[in-house]
Amino acid sequence: MAQLTVQVNGKPYIVGCEDGEEAHLTALTALIDEKVRAAAPGGGQLGETRLMLLGALILADELSEAKARLAAAQGQLAASEAERRVADAKAVTALEAAAQKIEAMATR
Repeated sequence: MAQLTVQVNGKPYIVGCEDGEEAHLTALTALIDEKVRAAAPGGGQLGETRLMLLGALILADELSEAKARLAAAQGQLAASEAERRVADAKAVTALEAAAQKIEAMATR
């Protein structure tokens, strides 16, 4: 298990991760750092816990929005697939009718 020192809002934290996951952990930490810094007011000082909470709330809000967009996209995909199945069924019916007409003409 690897240990990595990461920085959030200028403060170091030692975090453990699986070997080979260091780059991923560093990227996640950068994202958290970005959100925590965005939550920090311009001149005032908030406690570390409050900053982390605000950063987590910002990330949770973004995750919630992403899940809603994913659910909407999945609904649209399901509707498109249903429309495709209907179109496929109509195409099969039309091809079968055409085949029957061709067979009828061939037997005359």
